[in-house]
Amino acid sequence: MKKSDIKELRNEQDFKDFYLKDASLTFCEECNAISYEHGNGFLEIARLEDLKKLQKQIEGKKTRRKFYSIILLTEGRIEEHIGHRKYEFKPQTMYFVGENQLHAVEYWSEDVKGIYCMFDADYFLLCIKHQIKLNQFPFFDLDKEPFIQLSERETGMMEHLFWKLNSEKCQKTSFNDDLLTRMFLNVILLEAERIYNKKTTHENFSLSRKEQLTSQFQLLVNQHFIEKRQVSDYADLLHVHPNYLNDLVKEVTGLPASHFIQKQLLQEAKSRLLQTNDTVSMIAFELNFTDDSYFNRFFKKQTGFTPLQFRKNHKH
Repeated sequence: MKKSDIKELRNEQDFKDFYLKDASLTFCEECNAISYEHGNGFLEIARLEDLKKLQKQIEGKKTRRKFYSIILLTEGRIEEHIGHRKYEFKPQTMYFVGENQLHAVEYWSEDVKGIYCMFDADYFLLCIKHQIKLNQFPFFDLDKEPFIQLSERETGMMEHLFWKLNSEKCQKTSFNDDLLTRMFLNVILLEAERIYNKKTTHENFSLSRKEQLTSQFQLLVNQHFIEKRQVSDYADLLHVHPNYLNDLVKEVTGLPASHFIQKQLLQEAKSRLLQTNDTVSMIAFELNFTDDSYFNRFFKKQTGFTPLQFRKNHKH
């Protein structure tokens, strides 16, 4: 597959430009009156029936998203490719599209109803300690099924939680309101994980050799990113050549292996800056940087801000 065959979607505006006939669509009219903005990242919620009305002819067109999606289907039928598998979803299904996963819409029925929620990793950064990280949720794992079938009661509960999430998002006027919105998103993911774990045996489903190695690589990065910074470190653990590992990770995810090491390190740095009162020097030391200046250069190159600027802008 040629690289040009896959459209990269970075944020909610890219989503609108790619999927909708009217890219100026506001997902929630109430939010137009809200002038308060705080923090980084984005969260958008829309009704599936509203998206369907404005949906372009995008069947089979492949994308790779730089954000996460949660879809609650209450009526109708949906067919989509997630990764290299095609799924058919029916009512009372909740499905998930992780960051950097290959994705394509194949079919949405005319009577489709439900909720579409998308957000990026930065938005998920809560100002509380010891938060669960996104990559630890099983439905965002490459080698786990990306959906759960819900009971009628569970569907109603999830609809209510999404309604609360959207309500808090629309009404936020302060930093604490925004924090409450992020916490409702966390609750939805935790409830989904609880249902998922109850209903799923966690047996790995059929993956290609390249997909298996990529999944194993990402798991190892999650476990060892502080002390292991080189692709060659993970190639040694997986008993493959570094060039081979880098090539297959890029083929499966569209990004080089080094990206995932740096991203994990950056997310951990952001989390500690927002969730703790540790000094920048302490965080640099804990994350195994040789000195503060190296940590500052790394952080500013990735974000455009120094660690202190990032903390000042996003933590109150």
